[in-house]
Amino acid sequence: MATKSSKSTATVSAPEALLTEEQILAMGEKDYMNAAQLAFFKARLQQLEKDLLKNADETTEHLRETVLVPDPADRATIEEEHALELRTRDRERKLLKKVQQSIASIDEGDYGWCEETGEPIGVPRLLARPTATLSLEAQQRREMKQKLYGD
Repeated sequence: MATKSSKSTATVSAPEALLTEEQILAMGEKDYMNAAQLAFFKARLQQLEKDLLKNADETTEHLRETVLVPDPADRATIEEEHALELRTRDRERKLLKKVQQSIASIDEGDYGWCEETGEPIGVPRLLARPTATLSLEAQQRREMKQKLYGD
C-alpha cells in the first residue's frame, strides 16, 4: 500500500482532456494521485468553488430585492425563506473554505493523503467527497470519539 512518503511530486498541469471518473477508478495503486488524477480533482474543486461563489452572488442579489408586502403572513413567509437561504449559504461558505483548502493542498502536493495517518484517502472517497482530509477509517474513529466523548 502506498504511503505519504511515496506521494507523487509531479506538478499539476492541465492535460489535453481530463479523465473521467471511470478512468480514475480503473487506475491502480501505483497511479494514486498522479498528475492526471490531481488535475481531475483540481478541476472538480474549481468548478465547485465557481458554483458556490455564483450561488452566493445570486443570494446577495435576491436579498437586495426588497418587496413590501402588507400582509403579515406573506411577510413572515418571505422572511422565513430568506432565513433558510442564509442558513444554506452559511453552510456553503464553510464548504467553500474547505474547497479552497483542498485546492491549496493539491498545489502543495498533500491532496489525497490522510491528515492523521498519512495513508491514502482513496479515490472512491475523494470522488464522493472531494474535500475529505481523512481516510474512511480515521473519519470513523473521529466520529466514534465524538460520539463517546462529545467533543
